Amino acid sequence: MRPFSLDTAGLPFSSHVSTTPTTRSTKFRTELPSTHDPPFVLCQASKQSSSSDSLGLRRRTQKDLSLMLRAESAIKEIERKAGSKKYRNLWPKAVLEALDEAIRENRYESALKIFSLLRKQQWYEPRCQTYAKLLMMLGKCRQPEQAGLLFELMRAEGLRPTLDVFTALVSAYGHSGRIDEAFAALEAMKSVSDCKPDVYTYSILVDCCMKFHQFDLIEQILSEMSYLGISCSTVTYNTIVNGYGKAKMFEQMEKSLMDMIDSGFCLPDVFTLNSVIGAYGKSGQIDEMERWYEEFQLMGIRPDIVTFNTLIRSYGKAGLHEKMSSVFDHMEKRFFSPTIVTYNVIIDIYGKAGEVEKMEEYFKKMKHQGMKPTSVTYCSLVSAYSKSGLIMKVDSILRQVINSDVVLDAPFFNCIIGAYGQAGDIEKMRELFLLMKERKCLPDTINYDTMIQTYNALGMTDVAEELENNIIRTKDPPGLKLIGC
Repeated sequence: MRPFSLDTAGLPFSSHVSTTPTTRSTKFRTELPSTHDPPFVLCQASKQSSSSDSLGLRRRTQKDLSLMLRAESAIKEIERKAGSKKYRNLWPKAVLEALDEAIRENRYESALKIFSLLRKQQWYEPRCQTYAKLLMMLGKCRQPEQAGLLFELMRAEGLRPTLDVFTALVSAYGHSGRIDEAFAALEAMKSVSDCKPDVYTYSILVDCCMKFHQFDLIEQILSEMSYLGISCSTVTYNTIVNGYGKAKMFEQMEKSLMDMIDSGFCLPDVFTLNSVIGAYGKSGQIDEMERWYEEFQLMGIRPDIVTFNTLIRSYGKAGLHEKMSSVFDHMEKRFFSPTIVTYNVIIDIYGKAGEVEKMEEYFKKMKHQGMKPTSVTYCSLVSAYSKSGLIMKVDSILRQVINSDVVLDAPFFNCIIGAYGQAGDIEKMRELFLLMKERKCLPDTINYDTMIQTYNALGMTDVAEELENNIIRTKDPPGLKLIGC
């Protein structure tokens, strides 16, 4: 898809929010997600497995695929028309649905092109809600410049920014690491009547500061909230606890947790539990992890599948394989069905420890449960077999993967290319590199580095040097390409 420039001719605005941040402060209409980890479905283990369930799942999968293909076709068709000047009275439903789908999939280039076409329609009326959705998408796609331009375009169309729009702008800047510009947007927001930041705004700002380790601003934000009479929500506290935990600032994490409990109306929940035990588990402080797990149990907070996956990962990383297995057994007794993530973690742990038989045992158990291996699963298996010198088993995995519908990504190719490179099978390594291109999977720096290191290790320095020179020649020229509407 070829980028094109934002047409700002004749519009009296700058590309950034004009206001120098003096006070640090921010919102959004929907609260932050209750977890930053991938969502898991908690379900009870079913003792029945019927063919009708399998048929129903296949039908739903086929229906979902059909919808996806239709949506993809609609986006491409509308996007094609966006490049023409003659389409000015298209059917509203088609354009709006294509725009919503592009936003939902975070395809910002397509979304902005479709929005450009939307603005040309005779029936078009500017709406703040549309701008808010686009701004949120641009934030997720880390496109702060486009977000600033879009905000000014909205103002040029005569729209008065709403709370949702300002919050989306704050989020777009903040989640792109433009903390100063996020605060500048907040200050501009305060100057608009009936558009004052609320707890959602500040929760988003806290989240942005945590992600970019701007910890010195947290207390300032909380003080401003208190001064304005805005109470923290459970989401706000969870964001703070999670942020401090990930940064291994355990004293501040526990203090925030105590503040949360003392508030009396923002009680800890399962996300708080997962944040705290995850922080201690990841840092190898198993005793503290277990202590807090018990504390949360006494508070009446029940664990979920994320909790158990966290415990399994922490025990495995610490080499406590017996405890890891006991958690898995406990899950089954409590009717918690292990997810693909559960199995992937255990397979990876045993693989890295060189316990190939245990790894294969859980791999078989996973397939027996009807779960399809993912690229992550196969990477763990390939790495373990390669480390143990079992290159024949790597061949078997490769055959399985090629004959499956698993989406092969750069990490998998890097893993299996590295395995054959380590075994000295240059021909196979080259074949896989070509297969990678056939599958339209773009090589990353790790893929190239793996091949270069392999060639050097085998004394093929000329080939390694030629590959390195090719990479340098084909690199994209530096510079930002702005996409516009």
